[in-house]
Amino acid sequence: MFEKWIDISSTEIAGILLTAFFAYAAVMVYTRVTGLRSFSKMSAPDFAMTIATGSILGATISQPSPTLFAGSLALLSLFTLQWAVAFFRRRSRKFSACIDNQPVLLMAGSTILHENLHRANLTVNDLMGKLRESNACSLNDVQAVVFETTGDISVLHSKSNEPIDPLLLQNVYDAQRLIAD
Repeated sequence: MFEKWIDISSTEIAGILLTAFFAYAAVMVYTRVTGLRSFSKMSAPDFAMTIATGSILGATISQPSPTLFAGSLALLSLFTLQWAVAFFRRRSRKFSACIDNQPVLLMAGSTILHENLHRANLTVNDLMGKLRESNACSLNDVQAVVFETTGDISVLHSKSNEPIDPLLLQNVYDAQRLIAD
């Protein structure tokens, strides 16, 4: 019984290697045609695209089903949908507003915005971890912390008192709190 977990035939090895080559080539061709935006993770659809592509690629390579053709067709469908979503996001603000999450201000200066943490489903511990990760040594050096549309957290910090360019906070929920400070 244990042999079933570790045994592989030469036919299966050849199938995996051949499928890996062609499936990987399909991803490269599709990426070349639709552009690198497909893996940018700048928005929720981009992130979903990255996860779905990896899942389909892994399943296609490691298992006889889906077949190489079915996996390639599934990838083509994903890349086509990703391209269409990006196209309509550029053309329509309403469509973009429906698809994209809005970035959320988590800290205005050294003030933690607890209601925005709650809105983003984050804890103070999550926030502190991101501050440490960004090399913030003092809350007084923090000018703003933004929960981005991708789930990343951006920490804007500086030892100087130079104000943040308002363009950097465009469309950020609650950004007016920084203007009021």
